[in-house]
Amino acid sequence: MTIIQDKRIGKRVDIKKRHTQQFRVFECNTDTCDPISMDLIGEEPFLIRIEDHPYSVVMRTPGNEIWHAAGFCLGEGLVNRPEDIRTIGYDVDLDPNVIDIWLTKERKNKIGHLLKRKSFVSQTSCGICGKEMLKDIQSSVQPAPDGFKLSLDRAMTCIAALSKNQKFYQRTRGSHAALLFGPDGETLAFAEDVGRHNGLDKAVGKAFLDHTLARARILVLSSRISYELVQKAARARIPVIISNSRPTALAATMGKSLNMTLAFPVGEDQIMVVCGEHRFIHNSNYMRGIS
Repeated sequence: MTIIQDKRIGKRVDIKKRHTQQFRVFECNTDTCDPISMDLIGEEPFLIRIEDHPYSVVMRTPGNEIWHAAGFCLGEGLVNRPEDIRTIGYDVDLDPNVIDIWLTKERKNKIGHLLKRKSFVSQTSCGICGKEMLKDIQSSVQPAPDGFKLSLDRAMTCIAALSKNQKFYQRTRGSHAALLFGPDGETLAFAEDVGRHNGLDKAVGKAFLDHTLARARILVLSSRISYELVQKAARARIPVIISNSRPTALAATMGKSLNMTLAFPVGEDQIMVVCGEHRFIHNSNYMRGIS
């Protein structure tokens, strides 16, 4: 097996720096709201090419791409042992978010049916980066409208309601949940699922079929906010997402570009607002904007 090392040292260094990204957020409690710096985990698309053809695009934290691609191929049944891989590495002519893998002739003949699969690939073989993804999404999704405001107390009440509605999690500790609220704090839809994306799809789908989705203003999630969840909420025209975990860096960038509010609690009476802080009411005064 040959491992091709990327000769573009600068880009390799950049990948390491993208493990995390620093954002300016607001730390808010009942008395004060102060700006602070906070690190968010990096999230970028990663293209795995097999035999010079795109095979799969996954979202991941940049770094260890060769390990990631090798583990993915093992899990997909493309390889059974390291010796099945003839060459693996970065292609110097492509984006650093791309790994190319070539298999031995014997292995390629055994898994030809897998190589014909097209369902995974959702990106082209070049330009695999967060900026291109943001551009594509912004062209199909409108920014969230202004007008809706919520208080810290309302946000905390919505967060508390999530765990009260969760039934599978209490019994299994293995589910994710999504809860939708209307402008007056009324519950519109709730769903649980083993997958966080599925839970959101189910909740949005219920409100959609009930003709109440247009009233949705707040989405509360049990899981980390990733870019896919921001995209789904944006498509549903939901301006506020509150999660029990920090968003990824890409999700925060996307949320800000779409005029959405992303926040997460850090205690019983404190919340971090990553973007869209203008929708929060604090002591009867609107919070100052992020610079």
